[in-house]
Amino acid sequence: MQLIKLAGAVLNQTPLAWEANLANILAALDQARTQGASIVCLPELCITGYGCEDAFYAPGVQQTALEILLHDIAPRTQGLVACVGLPLMYQNRIFNTACLLVNGQVAGFVAKRFLAGNGIHYEPRWFTPWPEDERVDVRLPNGQTAPLGDIYFNVGGVKLGFEICEDAWVANRPGRKLYSHGVDVLLNPSASHFAFGKLAVRKRFVLEGSRAFGTAYVYANLLGNEAGRAIYDGGTLIASSGNLLAVGPRLTFHQVLVTSAVVDIAEARMAQAQASTVFNVPQMQDHCIDVPFTFPAQAPEPARPHDLAWEHSPTLQEEEFARTLALGLFDYLRKSYSRGFVVSLSGGADSAAITCCAWLMVQLGLESIGLEAFKKKLDYWPALQNCQTAAQICHELIATAYQATRNSGEVTLNAARQVAQGVGAQFHEFNIDTIVEGYKTIVEGGLGRPLSWATDDIALQNIQARVRSPSIWMLTNVRGALLLSTSNRSEAAVGYATMDGDTSGGLSPIAGIDKAFLRQWLRWLETDGPLTASGQPLTVPALGYVNRQAPTAELRPPENKQTDEDDLMPYDLLDAIEEAAIRDKKMPIECWQLMQVKFPHYPAAQLKAWVDKFFRLWCRNQWKRERYAPSFHLDDKNLDPKTWCRFPILSGGFERELRQLAGA
Repeated sequence: MQLIKLAGAVLNQTPLAWEANLANILAALDQARTQGASIVCLPELCITGYGCEDAFYAPGVQQTALEILLHDIAPRTQGLVACVGLPLMYQNRIFNTACLLVNGQVAGFVAKRFLAGNGIHYEPRWFTPWPEDERVDVRLPNGQTAPLGDIYFNVGGVKLGFEICEDAWVANRPGRKLYSHGVDVLLNPSASHFAFGKLAVRKRFVLEGSRAFGTAYVYANLLGNEAGRAIYDGGTLIASSGNLLAVGPRLTFHQVLVTSAVVDIAEARMAQAQASTVFNVPQMQDHCIDVPFTFPAQAPEPARPHDLAWEHSPTLQEEEFARTLALGLFDYLRKSYSRGFVVSLSGGADSAAITCCAWLMVQLGLESIGLEAFKKKLDYWPALQNCQTAAQICHELIATAYQATRNSGEVTLNAARQVAQGVGAQFHEFNIDTIVEGYKTIVEGGLGRPLSWATDDIALQNIQARVRSPSIWMLTNVRGALLLSTSNRSEAAVGYATMDGDTSGGLSPIAGIDKAFLRQWLRWLETDGPLTASGQPLTVPALGYVNRQAPTAELRPPENKQTDEDDLMPYDLLDAIEEAAIRDKKMPIECWQLMQVKFPHYPAAQLKAWVDKFFRLWCRNQWKRERYAPSFHLDDKNLDPKTWCRFPILSGGFERELRQLAGA
């Protein structure tokens, strides 16, 4: 046996937070050393942070990253082999690189070959892909010369190669070529954002890579809400020859979490030998960088390939949503130095879901890192430091307000009050009816005519939603808090939201999730909820007051019996049309054909009318989506125009296609 302990570290980094990022990196090196690891993989671009965007162009950013690498990180790698990620400029091009540090020295820089340029990723805007089979030498500020490019390493007789995040997701992944060079260990420093069900995909490429290439494999990811929109779930994976050896926990509230496992290099080499039928003399032998290193003696250790219990829940998507929103909110809160959250709590599903997510943030955060560590991460907020229980923290941290007009009812008021009490939030009642009537009187005087529901329906609805904005913003400002916008993705798709009303806020946590799932999740949270480490679920029984209602904007007079689905269409149908039209880029007539298959219980003519309505509302409301507060990315159906779904504000509106639909 030739036993070596490998480690992967997940880090909660922040773009351009040099001292905090460095502290996390050094803590990860110390933890790896404490665990007896010899080789440790840290995440992609971990020195600068992954989400620096156009700041990557700044020469000062590149210089600072290199300075920190050489003066602060490298000296702390004595006795270790460690990789850290940073941008590196060569010949006036910027490359996304992983630097291998061995015993305090720079061994070389591997440059990423396949850049992520789809979905929320825009790497080709800042970085240049490195050409295959090319290497150069670069002179560093300390006078040292180091290799850069498509290289691999022979460290003390153990060959190391890299697949940097996206490199492993493509068909022609670098591991194929590294296999021909007899590489023993593949390191994958990643910045892979959370999406529902994505862990299973990562496990497949790690396991298949380790099996097909006959190597050990270390995958290390970022953790937390790094830059505002994307949430990284961590989850270190270590495998060898197709066997999973260690799995790090996901969606924790830690700054640093190191997972390690012992691998048998001799066993991996035997797997390569048994799979070989032909041999070609490998090219690029000068691309192998020899680095002396003595690996310490290592005793065998049992594998720990087991996920946490919640990862095997039959309601995994609900679990993931709860934990991702909780972590995303916590990092956004502390990184923006906000003093809690404020929610305009209407008694409906959206505001109730956001309020419950803030409550889950406290519950899951305390379970993950404990009371003192939780408060330390919010040490800029003196009042919170006196709290000794989850209930006290929730009461200090979450403030809600029910803002009534004459069209509001006792059912929604009671639901709002019950949810606030159920999670221990502060609850306020504001009556805004006199303000609404005041605006109505002003406009009627200017127009010289009365406003009525028969002639001014939308205007009379919107003024109620807009009048709620100044008071909830004022409460937010008084508290120094963060106002959470309550609009969801289904509403964003068709513009069923009042700009400067229910879209008001500094963060829109659920704008990336559809209403049908949100209602399903609320029913789950009422009775089942996320599993804690003790096996007990976290539930909010008070959600029953919300779940028994039909969703309503409650802006028309009560006798109208207004509901969202009467105004629009059934939410599950709306979401299915959105998926077909926006994610899958189907034309109106194709959407209609698909809806007839998926929803055969509706008449074809009614489905045609709903498809027509969706496309018309989608096109005329792009300007609203452009103005939404930042939202979290949760799946491949996001409508955020900055990071996922771009559509012109002004367009032809599918007029030709809708005429074809009408005639079908």
